[in-house]
Amino acid sequence: MIVEAKLKFAKLSAQKCRLICDQIRGLPVGRATNVLGFSPKKGAFIVKKVLDSAIANAEHNNGADIDALKVVRVFADEGPSYKRTQARAKGRGTRIDKSTCHVTVVLSDGE
Repeated sequence: MIVEAKLKFAKLSAQKCRLICDQIRGLPVGRATNVLGFSPKKGAFIVKKVLDSAIANAEHNNGADIDALKVVRVFADEGPSYKRTQARAKGRGTRIDKSTCHVTVVLSDGE
């Protein structure tokens, strides 16, 4: 059984989110939740919410045993960037790109 959860348009760069994703890939969900709970990074909070959603999906929709679940795949793709301008000297302006990402967590119980 494979269960997935997605979060789209997270206000975080994909590069920063991938650092967190690499830490929990292949771990059992209990250990992955523990790793994310103690990480000080902003991306850990976002990925933990998606992981908790995937666990809830597996339990509610498929009746899966939570202790048997493992993080099979977790990845962050780039989303669209918000384009903003910032005032600079002499009436000029510069563009600031505020990047977003799409986070996907896939769980499996090994069957």
